[in-house]
Amino acid sequence: MKRSGTEQTVAHPILLLCYIFNTTMYDITVHKFEHNMNSISVNQFRDNLKTYVEQTVSDHEPIKVTRRAGEAFIVMSADDWEREQETLHVLQNSSLMNQISESLGTHESNKGYKPTKEQLDEITSL
Repeated sequence: MKRSGTEQTVAHPILLLCYIFNTTMYDITVHKFEHNMNSISVNQFRDNLKTYVEQTVSDHEPIKVTRRAGEAFIVMSADDWEREQETLHVLQNSSLMNQISESLGTHESNKGYKPTKEQLDEITSL
């Protein structure tokens, strides 16, 4: 996705926004979504800091900033970072993954809790 100016789009996937989690222990599959991340030089980033920060926050798209020495860093909004951390926490927590797996099993077997019409109306009216 090309935006504007001297910013370039990287042709290969750089960041995985979702992680592959396929195990028989939990019987859950999370598919991998690849994302082509915008890549800019540290000079471009410095010269247009406000623009890139606003773009990152409003578009929820991280930006890879490359340095002359070849090292790079990622700029992303705090909200997006917190979501990523929460996802990692859930995926790494066996207790939470067990709860999700059990919930999926209950849902698929149609044995889960079924709210009344009044409860559904209350939920959907929020």
